Amino acid sequence: MSKIQELHQQAMDLAEQADLKKLNGDVTQAKAFLRQALILEAEAAQLIAEDMAAEPTRSVLHRSAATLAIECGELQMAEKLIAVAIAGTPPLDIAEELKDLFIQINLRKYLERRGVHLAEDQLQLLAC
Repeated sequence: MSKIQELHQQAMDLAEQADLKKLNGDVTQAKAFLRQALILEAEAAQLIAEDMAAEPTRSVLHRSAATLAIECGELQMAEKLIAVAIAGTPPLDIAEELKDLFIQINLRKYLERRGVHLAEDQLQLLAC
């Protein structure tokens, strides 16, 4: 197993553990597992970032790391991961998911800069 695959598998195992902790109400442990997963997935993505021929693996790892970053509240990191992924040649479906993540991160700020304030449930409807 390559270093990238190994890091990705460890990250996904930690993310799964975080989900289980969330289900059991242990939010503190869930956050800790998510942060560890983010570190490993971001490392895996970084190792493949320059290999433009490694699609779709390259963009999938970046999407996964960006999703974990969002869950951890690391929005600037998520934006950077999305930008790196889109700068390559991701498959159309992955590119659309990356764009959706970017909108999810920035929609509230965009609307507020224009004087539009929506309740959380309204924002959720727009972001879907």
